[in-house]
Amino acid sequence: MSLQPDDEEAIVTTAVTAIRPAASERALAHFEAALTFETDCWDVHEALSSGKADFVLLDVRSHGLYDRGHVPGALSLPHAKIVEGTLRDYAPHTVFVVYCAGPHCNGAHRGAIRLARLGRPVKLMIGGVTGWLDEGFTLEARST
Repeated sequence: MSLQPDDEEAIVTTAVTAIRPAASERALAHFEAALTFETDCWDVHEALSSGKADFVLLDVRSHGLYDRGHVPGALSLPHAKIVEGTLRDYAPHTVFVVYCAGPHCNGAHRGAIRLARLGRPVKLMIGGVTGWLDEGFTLEARST
């Protein structure tokens, strides 16, 4: 027997189903909305590799961490340095994609907040450096 979200007679036996899944319409709205806030490493890699990137990729970690290894094509702009002055060379409609170390780091969220407060379109690259490496992609180090 498969558990259906509207099956009132189903007996909950695990923590997974203790809270019933949302109705399909709500789930669709939620997951579609998530994609307006996030992108993933694979899609960023594909866009950069094809030369069709329609966004600016920002590594929002420290310059030192960026120098040790960053996503090829990313610019270094630590989240605390995201202010109108550092964005003056970008048109207001420029889409920014931000990333940090990975799921254990909130730097990308901090960067996204700063960009959004400045009225800039922004998405977060989920997974960050950790996700990038998990996909089998390589980092680039700044040579000194």
